[in-house]
Amino acid sequence: MNNDAKFPIQLTDFAARKVKFFTENEIINSNSHLKLRVYIIGGGCSGFQYRFILDDKISSDDCIVENNGVSLVIDPMSLQYLFGGIIDYYEGLEGSRFVVINPNAKNTCSCGSSFSV
Repeated sequence: MNNDAKFPIQLTDFAARKVKFFTENEIINSNSHLKLRVYIIGGGCSGFQYRFILDDKISSDDCIVENNGVSLVIDPMSLQYLFGGIIDYYEGLEGSRFVVINPNAKNTCSCGSSFSV
């Protein structure tokens, strides 16, 4: 895990390796500048939902966290809900996915993809 205290959000080593794997596979087909973007949208059973995409666009006000040569990009609106959180990757019987460990979430749904503050 990137333990540098200056970052408002952490990207675990395992999640960073998965991002690297996914972006390297996408590079073959398209773009060599892809980064993992996490953002928040309204919806879900708890009010807000986490979303992840591979993105090649960075705005001047985006927060960028790097770990093991990969970048995590977060827009300012989403960062306020994710501040102090950890982005990890989960593999289990029900599938695999990026997950957010969010200290700001007051309630979460059972699948972990939505939350409320």
